[in-house]
Amino acid sequence: MTDYIFELDFEVRDYECDLQGVVNNSIYMNYLEHTRHQFLKELGFDFAELNDQNILPMVYKADMEFKSPLKSGDEFTVKVKVSKQGHLKALFHQDIYRKSDQKLMFKGIITAVILENGKPVKPDHLLNKIIHLL
Repeated sequence: MTDYIFELDFEVRDYECDLQGVVNNSIYMNYLEHTRHQFLKELGFDFAELNDQNILPMVYKADMEFKSPLKSGDEFTVKVKVSKQGHLKALFHQDIYRKSDQKLMFKGIITAVILENGKPVKPDHLLNKIIHLL
């Protein structure tokens, strides 16, 4: 899957590493979430505004493959592609590449649902905005 539609650059900070000197596995979720939020913000979605309307994008499932560890000071890019699963789920395919050699370090698929007034709704509004980017 190489047709990414959004990218965001990061640098590993010392405090994100564990005793083994590599990025702690839980930190990857922070990288992915921040990237998704920046992507959706660029599309015009405001989380505070959505919350006021009782529209809540929620993570339903996270699939993660740790290919190679990131270390302190590594610069990397989180790349995003989005697809649809069934009628109610949006899949955020998020891959992490180390910038120095473009090595694939991590592959993730975040399955998201959108709740409106507590009930799942079709993510068509989101996906239609994304389709216009392609």
